[in-house]
Amino acid sequence: MSAPSHSGGAPVTDKRQLVEYLAAGCKPRAEWRIGTEHEKFIFRRADLHPVPYEGESGIHAILEKMRRFGWQPVLDGDNIVGLEDGIGGAISLEPGGQFELSGAPLETLHQTCNELHAHLKQMREVTGELGLGMLGLGFLPKWKREDCFWMPKRRYAVMRNYMPKKGKLGIDMMLRTCTVQVNLDFADEADMVLKSRVSLALQPIAVALFANSPFVEGKPTGFLSYRSQVWTDTDPDRCGTLPFVFEEGFGFERYVDWMLDVPMYFIYRDGGYIDVAGQSFRDFLAGKLPGRPGEIPTLGDWSDHLTTVFPEIRIKRYIEMRGADGGPWRNLCALPAFWTGLLYDEDALRAAWDLVKDWSPEEREQLRADVPRLGLETRFRGKRLQELASAVVQLAKAGLKRRAHLNGEGDDETLFLQPVIEVAESGKTPADTLLDEYATRWRGLVDPVYVDDAY
Repeated sequence: MSAPSHSGGAPVTDKRQLVEYLAAGCKPRAEWRIGTEHEKFIFRRADLHPVPYEGESGIHAILEKMRRFGWQPVLDGDNIVGLEDGIGGAISLEPGGQFELSGAPLETLHQTCNELHAHLKQMREVTGELGLGMLGLGFLPKWKREDCFWMPKRRYAVMRNYMPKKGKLGIDMMLRTCTVQVNLDFADEADMVLKSRVSLALQPIAVALFANSPFVEGKPTGFLSYRSQVWTDTDPDRCGTLPFVFEEGFGFERYVDWMLDVPMYFIYRDGGYIDVAGQSFRDFLAGKLPGRPGEIPTLGDWSDHLTTVFPEIRIKRYIEMRGADGGPWRNLCALPAFWTGLLYDEDALRAAWDLVKDWSPEEREQLRADVPRLGLETRFRGKRLQELASAVVQLAKAGLKRRAHLNGEGDDETLFLQPVIEVAESGKTPADTLLDEYATRWRGLVDPVYVDDAY
């Protein structure tokens, strides 16, 4: 979620403050939480077309109607661009009108899945009144860039101008992709380092297991996760697999050093966005930002800057898992189950590290390059990736079993992992299933996906 920007907080006069900002996220295990985020496309049921912000059945109308459930508006200038519930949950708009739920930090997967279901129930009520639907897919399957509508968030205007300077697919990323991700905590710097290395190495497995974007503009692309492929040609300065995370000495300070050299997008002053795209936060810290001589950043500026990078995982005061395509409702609970089982159980985490610790940088990069196209058919060390994915899924299942968080019926959290178990066992990703349907029952059309993958 792109939270409302702010310029407040203490002035930053030394890099150590930036390191301490990240380190403040360290929490004892008892305070670890699960924060699930998911995006979905909104479409008109009458013609399957994307939806503008304005109009009686527009995105603004959805936001207004959602207020009946107690949501409070979030403004960007005079426009409502999001909602918040006052207890940690929020709704925001992605650039093309994709609706994102940023769930509250919750203790168990049972709670986060209940939250997701409650949100979708509210959204179904509202969108149904407006003749709209919601689609769970990683990439918009039918429409071109020019068919999409831009949302009135001023930070997106800066990004829209800058993206084409860095890659060919950045605008597609903004307008035509959806994801599901989970945000997880760390105990201390060493725990952050281990979790970052494991999750970066295994992110291609998540891409494969949740691959769900085989279509672009009504046709198969040759990719199972075209959304994942989009990130490879968006902006090399702020995307990718972060090889330095695996280097000796990695920690909060090394991540800060990388962030200081990632070009900025904007700063927020006096209620407005100032375009500083391409300029250096390191220069800003030194009071040498062009056009702002002598001005130094605040912690609010640093918080904003941390949201403007898009690597396979993102470190804030928690770790964001960013590899998965948006998908059907079962996968919205399965993605946090997968990562929670792996990273919140010590035995599973150590076992996962044992699996990946001897992978070379070249092997990790090759996996990242091959998986969007080949999914679980990717070859790795002479074997199909499905074999490794199955082993990783079993580690996650065992981790969830040991967590032993039960619902009212006595079920533990492994029930949410079932969709991933099925994919790993069959070797058939959600995208493979969509392609089968396209070739048979759908008779070469993608329109039926707006029914089959709708929420």
